[in-house]
Amino acid sequence: MKIKVALIFGGKSVEHEISIISALQAAQSLDREKYDVIPVYISKSGEMYCGERVGDIEAYKDIKLLIAESFEVAFARISGRPAIIRTQPKLFQRPLVDYIDVAFPVVHGTNVEDGTVAGYLNLIGVPFVGCDVLSAALSMDKYAMKAIFRSCGIPVLDSVVLDSPEIIDNIKSVEEIEERIGYPMIVKPVNLGSSVGISKAADREKLAEAVADAFLYADRVLIERAIVNLTEVNCSVVGNGRKAAASVCERPVGSDEILSYEDKYIGGSKSSKGMASTKRVIPADISEEHSEKIRELSVRAFIALGCSGVARIDFMIDNDSGDIYLNEINSIPGSLAFYLWEASGKKYPELLDELISLALERDREKKKITYAFETNVLSGIKLGGVKGAKGKA
Repeated sequence: MKIKVALIFGGKSVEHEISIISALQAAQSLDREKYDVIPVYISKSGEMYCGERVGDIEAYKDIKLLIAESFEVAFARISGRPAIIRTQPKLFQRPLVDYIDVAFPVVHGTNVEDGTVAGYLNLIGVPFVGCDVLSAALSMDKYAMKAIFRSCGIPVLDSVVLDSPEIIDNIKSVEEIEERIGYPMIVKPVNLGSSVGISKAADREKLAEAVADAFLYADRVLIERAIVNLTEVNCSVVGNGRKAAASVCERPVGSDEILSYEDKYIGGSKSSKGMASTKRVIPADISEEHSEKIRELSVRAFIALGCSGVARIDFMIDNDSGDIYLNEINSIPGSLAFYLWEASGKKYPELLDELISLALERDREKKKITYAFETNVLSGIKLGGVKGAKGKA
């Protein structure tokens, strides 16, 4: 019997379109002898849809038409089984779309990758691929993530987080940032990926502009030192919080000082290949010592956050000092980093098999844990007056 997989993508995120590309790439590579795939599209306003054309990349050239041709759905449990249901069934139409065995979120960015989708699926009791709520949220928050890495002895750059754009108007605050970080600086939204809202500041005027731009995309902004003579290197990890393995390393090639959104996803081509279209050198043309160190740090970082599934960890090498710094971790990387695993000898269908197996293994382990116990605490309870559950108000 085939495993029924709900492939979830889209969402209220600036990385919405990239999620569509990543997910439908995965759909093409899932072994249809093993899996029945049900694509579930999350619109930019947060509704979920199924339909005949939801799995067709060409349909997304006109999303309004696609939505009009599709039907709205939600996840639920029916008779103890996870399922997809119609939220607005027509007369004489059964609400059940299908039962599912596992959900496979291929989502990027805020409101989806940050633990939101994981929490939704976890509440309903749907087994799902990827990080749990905590590890997903930590992976998305660059400041919290780096605090944990720093405590684990994983090298990261010193940083400052701003909670309001007005802070940059305070000369004393700016001077403190300048003294602590120093120019040039990198300014980025705390919880976004795909290089959205990231810019470099070489002086106070540019810093103010960069901060204002970053606050367009998030309510907190991170500032850290910019490495002038920089080599970017990425590595992927597959596994869970107990066991994990690293891929070969890559060196992405950007057309700018900062690898831009266009560098990552368009790569000089209009084809829909997502991160697979990025210009890169695989294996990375760095020393064997640096390569092994980055692979080791990647696994350590993955396990430190308790990640599961596949992640891509991005590093920076300071070419002047030779020091390595972990930049960020992507808990659901663009294109699921399949190109790094293919270069490591693992074909994309094999990678997808492993990710689904990890999800089902976690679900089996969770079922062994006791989450409730028999109690009669409610048998004598009577509510009335202003008394609360713990006594008098």
